[in-house]
Amino acid sequence: MSPEPESAISRDEVAHLARLSRLALTDAELDQYAGQLNSILTHVAQVAEVAADDVPPTAHPADLQNVLRLDVVVPSLTPEQALSGAPAVEQDRFAVPQILGEEQ
Repeated sequence: MSPEPESAISRDEVAHLARLSRLALTDAELDQYAGQLNSILTHVAQVAEVAADDVPPTAHPADLQNVLRLDVVVPSLTPEQALSGAPAVEQDRFAVPQILGEEQ
């Protein structure tokens, strides 16, 4: 049999973190979260091994720069046109029913 691999985080460390976070976890939850966190930390360690110093960090796989559309003024509706189909208008705005019970 091969030796069991060392965990990235122990059950006791998870219990300590739970106490610091003021979380009341059962024994079953401690075991479950320790396994899940160990899996996450192991995968993060694997990704860290792959990252090389000669590879620049990127936010996107394609080299995109200034991917913005031009800010061009185009004709739009006048306030009267926009409000022409509204069931109720108040002070050049859509009037809607009050829903929160707040007083005006």
